[in-house]
Amino acid sequence: MGKREKKTEQTGRAWMSVMGELIRGGVVALGTAVLVVLAASVPAAGGILGEDRLWQVVLAACVLGGLLGGLFAVRGLGGGSLPVGAGVGLILFLLLLSLGFLLYDEAALSQESLPILLACCCGGAVAGILGRKPRKKRKR
Repeated sequence: MGKREKKTEQTGRAWMSVMGELIRGGVVALGTAVLVVLAASVPAAGGILGEDRLWQVVLAACVLGGLLGGLFAVRGLGGGSLPVGAGVGLILFLLLLSLGFLLYDEAALSQESLPILLACCCGGAVAGILGRKPRKKRKR
């Protein structure tokens, strides 16, 4: 086995590790977002939370899901925290879009999809910023 083959194999392993953490973070983000929306459905059904506030709850659930899923993925990996966090946000959006296509007949990309995409990615990006390890101070 040559030097080039070993390097390619190591790169492939690293890529698979990153993708695995991104998918795990996306699943955590999806679970968090679904739990937040379910928790908000109880006051909405009781009339405490008005229907006009449900859109804000969905956006907050996307931000919170992206944040927690992103923190999970960033902690699982060592470096590149901002792209990892934003990637988890993108995976969360794609999972939500896929669930919408599966559960509803007319789920499609529309004007309401852009705020959800931005909320998911911003939550993940914030996780990327918050979750990175502090740099070591240089000794003088």
